[in-house]
Amino acid sequence: MTDAYCPPDTPLDVLHEDHELLVVNKPSGLLSVPGRGAHLADCLLSRVQLAFPQALLVHRLDRDTSGVIVFALTPPAQRHLGLQFEKRQTKKTYVARVWGRLEPKTGTVDLPLIVDWPNRPKQMVDHENGKPAITDWRVQRYEDGTTRVRLMPKTGRSHQLRVHMQALSHPILGDPFYAEGPARDAPRLMLHAEELRLRHPDGGRGMSFRAPCPF
Repeated sequence: MTDAYCPPDTPLDVLHEDHELLVVNKPSGLLSVPGRGAHLADCLLSRVQLAFPQALLVHRLDRDTSGVIVFALTPPAQRHLGLQFEKRQTKKTYVARVWGRLEPKTGTVDLPLIVDWPNRPKQMVDHENGKPAITDWRVQRYEDGTTRVRLMPKTGRSHQLRVHMQALSHPILGDPFYAEGPARDAPRLMLHAEELRLRHPDGGRGMSFRAPCPF
């Protein structure tokens, strides 16, 4: 990590609960799963399992990203949801504030990514060895030399949205890995998982979960 781990002491924000699914709004600054070492043990998964001991991990968000994350409450639901993510059948929408004026107002980034081994956990664009990574964007509005933008990833690579925005020369504000200078001087990483659409493991009904953007 780039700095000391001081996770927020906030109550669990449950967006939805039923016999198969638990959907929560993850705060920025909290790991999704435990890191290496006792000092990185506090995470969303452990907090969720205090209240829902049967909860199982399906996917994760970066430590500094906030927003919608789903857990399974049964092993069959975990398998069902895991396959939806693997087959790219879920739809995710993020809100970000990025440096500068992003133009045009809509577009697609198609740049393959690979881990930057000497600088882990950073990722980088690599056209020869990288895995496919695609992100659609749609500008919401321009604000004081920054752009509020909706990001719709078509793939789920690590740090995908963060690297793709940096590659466009519009890094996400407050990004400790990919932003520099004044773009880095934000109170948090300005990236929020606003909406997640998936099919319910019991019956396949389409469902949509939203968490309002906190910035």
